[in-house]
Amino acid sequence: MLIGKKVRLRGITEKDLPKAVEYMNDPEVILNLITRIPYPVTLDREKKWYESQMENQDTYNFSIETLDEGLYIGGCGVNRLDLKNGVAVVGIFIGHKDYRGKGYGTDAMNVLLDFIFNQINVNKVQLNVFAFNERAIKSYKKCGFVEEGRLRQVIFRNGKYRDVIVMGILREEYFNNRKK
Repeated sequence: MLIGKKVRLRGITEKDLPKAVEYMNDPEVILNLITRIPYPVTLDREKKWYESQMENQDTYNFSIETLDEGLYIGGCGVNRLDLKNGVAVVGIFIGHKDYRGKGYGTDAMNVLLDFIFNQINVNKVQLNVFAFNERAIKSYKKCGFVEEGRLRQVIFRNGKYRDVIVMGILREEYFNNRKK
């Protein structure tokens, strides 16, 4: 278990899946997270994803749980790991509406970064974020991520083509930020 100031990251359990489906079907989560057509997630589909992750050696997925109540509020993890080039691609979501915009996601990302840079031999952590997701961009910048590029009009949302921002943080930047 990995512990931050507001959250702990723990392994995903099958008990998390019904709540995960509820969170993944929240219109705000769908709008800001899923690149495919925003179609509802079913429990069967989530169970298949969960089972596939047990076999995958290149991903590390965590449930985000509040320290105070032990409440499952979302998930995060390493979605792709390129050990040859030292790059980890991460993702995160806060599914519980009451915990969005209150620092829980920022804390979870900081705990995830600590895990990655101290337990996995990578030089860079990278993520993609929709340009209209200003709350997430602000959070990632607090964690030390910088904008590295912009993929123009690659996501179609609410009748418009939108940009995706590529953000990253290097190992040396992470450790330099921690010293401050």
